Amino acid sequence: MTLEPSYVTNEAGERTAVLLSIENYRSLLEDLSDLAAIADRREEPTVSHEQIVAELRADGLLPN
Repeated sequence: MTLEPSYVTNEAGERTAVLLSIENYRSLLEDLSDLAAIADRREEPTVSHEQIVAELRADGLLPN
């Protein structure tokens, strides 16, 4: 995603707000939501790649 913001400035020329396309805004909200989910789950135990593959094979979701 390439942000192409427009800025709102005050009388002194200082940036006071940002305008984004709806597409960029929604993408940023999705990224923020993803980061919040990661932060919420940071204390969960991890599972190795090998264990996940073995479970998927056992469930028939991956070929043996």
